[in-house]
Amino acid sequence: MQLVIISGRSGSGKSTALHQLEDEGYYCIDNLPVALLPALVEEASGPEFSHFRGAAVCIDARNAWRNLEDFSSILNSLPATVNSEIVFLDAQDPVLIKRFSETRRKHPLSGEQMPLAEAIERERQLLEPIAVAAALMLDTSQMTIYELRDAIRQRLVGDTTGSMSLLIQSFGFKRGVPTDADLVFDVRMLPNPHWVKELRLQNGLDQDVQAFLEAQPLTDELFGSICQYLDQWLPHYRASNRSYMTVAIGCTGGQHRSVYLAARLYRHYRQDYPHVHIRHRELQ
Repeated sequence: MQLVIISGRSGSGKSTALHQLEDEGYYCIDNLPVALLPALVEEASGPEFSHFRGAAVCIDARNAWRNLEDFSSILNSLPATVNSEIVFLDAQDPVLIKRFSETRRKHPLSGEQMPLAEAIERERQLLEPIAVAAALMLDTSQMTIYELRDAIRQRLVGDTTGSMSLLIQSFGFKRGVPTDADLVFDVRMLPNPHWVKELRLQNGLDQDVQAFLEAQPLTDELFGSICQYLDQWLPHYRASNRSYMTVAIGCTGGQHRSVYLAARLYRHYRQDYPHVHIRHRELQ
């Protein structure tokens, strides 16, 4: 039986992720008490649920805090026939505060004695037992609803063989390193096309920018070094039953150098990894 547990802080997109799984054929339950997880698994293993792809549940801070502390033991008590995956969604604190302000929703932990900022921090502490057990963590700070749905579909639903899902992501350091990155490569030592007037408004997917970077002696050397590292260590991650890996390539603005190298790495590794995806964070 396939069981997907969606968790994360309020405002990070849990409902969107759960709705996507429902659209993909999962039997979904929102706000399931942790203590009822074994009962759900027993029920969903019956023949009447055989037409579902699996079960997906949202477990978050609306649970009693004692139940959240017992999450690991409850999860370990599930039958060996259950293939469980935990997805933890999160976003930066200012983003979460902004989202609640814009929607005028009430945070489940906030109240007269606990303002919003404190509630968000308290929620992080309560969900720590789930976060540390998560196989996949997604930072939705700069994702739209559609990008989040695509990420869930590609990285969960699209991988049915048990092989490792590899995401290659370009980003700009001026907007921060992606918090869900497993490996980060800084490519700011390459000449910056931003300072070439004709290339400034283009990006690393444009032919003129690619030609500029390919003419630089350091580009092939850097690409080869990154590939050498990944070729050596990605198989070890895969052998350790790692389900997801995010390789982040960063330059200053996330428009030229990182985009070019991320796209080149994607073309290189899609031959060896059937579930390789690419995302250009600053081009979204």
